Amino acid sequence: MANKTYTVMVVSDHNAPVKRYHIQKSLIVQLAVGVALVASVATGATVHYFQVAKDAAENRILRDENLTLRTQLKSVRERIEHIGSTLDRVERFDQKLRAVTMLSDPQRNLAMGPTEPEPGTTSPTTDTQFTQLTTNDKPEALMGRLDKLSAEATRQEQSLQELQAYFQDQRSLLASTPSIWPARGWVTSDFGQRLDPYTADRIMHQGLDIAAPHGKEVFSPSDGTVVFAGLEGGYGNVIVIDHGYGIKTRYGHLSKILVKAGDRVKRGALIAAVGNTGRSTGPHLHYEVRVNGIPQNPRKFILSE
Repeated sequence: MANKTYTVMVVSDHNAPVKRYHIQKSLIVQLAVGVALVASVATGATVHYFQVAKDAAENRILRDENLTLRTQLKSVRERIEHIGSTLDRVERFDQKLRAVTMLSDPQRNLAMGPTEPEPGTTSPTTDTQFTQLTTNDKPEALMGRLDKLSAEATRQEQSLQELQAYFQDQRSLLASTPSIWPARGWVTSDFGQRLDPYTADRIMHQGLDIAAPHGKEVFSPSDGTVVFAGLEGGYGNVIVIDHGYGIKTRYGHLSKILVKAGDRVKRGALIAAVGNTGRSTGPHLHYEVRVNGIPQNPRKFILSE
């Protein structure tokens, strides 16, 4: 069986003799094994080729994604540096504003932004506090820096809100300061000691007497709320306006009252007319300014000529 052979006959189309070839079975088996082996290798090579091609495509995608991520990471670093620089500038500007507005005065009971480091700590207001970033920073490190930036931004927001409240308060204070003349005329009696026109005694005159024609307009010198409008003894017809911050103004001897208690008035609003009511020797406006109930010289509040 081991030497079994196969005969292959080749018959020509012409009258040539028939050719016979004897092929051993073992040779055929070896040939079949060789073909199978070659086919197997070819199949494996083909599969490997496609796998390598697939891996190469995936590697290209990963390289592209990696390049995109690096670009985005660089952008994040740049944005962190920009935000950090902006916060540094805001911090310095905040301190300048506080220095100008005297918000560091402890009597104002307002928190001052840190200008000096606390013991055992470093100053937070350095130009490189948030900008010392390197190309080797990992996402975890960047997240930590972002958390610090967020905390600093919150602190700055609170500080700026405090400054905003201060400036709003100052704006309200300026609007409440009686800074214009309530009536146009001439001052016949100033603030201070004077002789009483009725008794000739030397007494304290707690306001200004502004002589003007009967019926001359009287204006509110600042924003406020009318707290009294009516008769008051020797002052005759009187208006009292509360401007806030302990400031009140009084207008006496009026011929006509054009507002009532509870009315809100603005600076320059028409509130009354000059008269001669009460204890008066002629048409004029008696004008007083009181701060926390204490009479003040109205002239020191008036800014207009």
